[in-house]
Amino acid sequence: MRYSTQYHDPEFGAITLASDGESLVGLWLEGQKYFASGAAESLVPRDDLPVFDSARTWLDRYFAGEAPTPDELPLAPSGSDFARRVWDILQSIPYGSLRTYGDIAAQIAVETGRRASAQAVGGAVGHNPISIIIPCHRVVGANGSLTGYAGGIDKKVRLLKHEGVDMTGLFVPKRGTAL
Repeated sequence: MRYSTQYHDPEFGAITLASDGESLVGLWLEGQKYFASGAAESLVPRDDLPVFDSARTWLDRYFAGEAPTPDELPLAPSGSDFARRVWDILQSIPYGSLRTYGDIAAQIAVETGRRASAQAVGGAVGHNPISIIIPCHRVVGANGSLTGYAGGIDKKVRLLKHEGVDMTGLFVPKRGTAL
């Protein structure tokens, strides 16, 4: 499938938006791990899609200090049923709030009756194709570790501070696989 793309450059840095023509299917930060998740060869620049106008407006509002919600945009992230369930939960995390990977795993277990591991949740969070709007930056380790942001820990910290998150007790790990 071919996806249309447009670039946006707020104060935060270069952002690539991708759409299937109606919905937003991707939002990647410059240099992000898993950029375009294997669809990079299918990205075709296009400027005339209303969803791009809506997404840029959403981002401008967000970076201006407003708290727009993900449900204001048509989103269509592609992933497994498990990953989409995780991304749905991410969308319910309020602006300026945090959840842990374990919290999300426990919620999935309650909703489905099946165990889910924090590590599996971390994998889905890390592969979120619509960064910022689906707020994966609001997920931290149970011990306060700021791991697992595909856009980079420095950007995760900037986003959390932008939202006014109390950073007391949060830390950047010195080593680990999720840096």
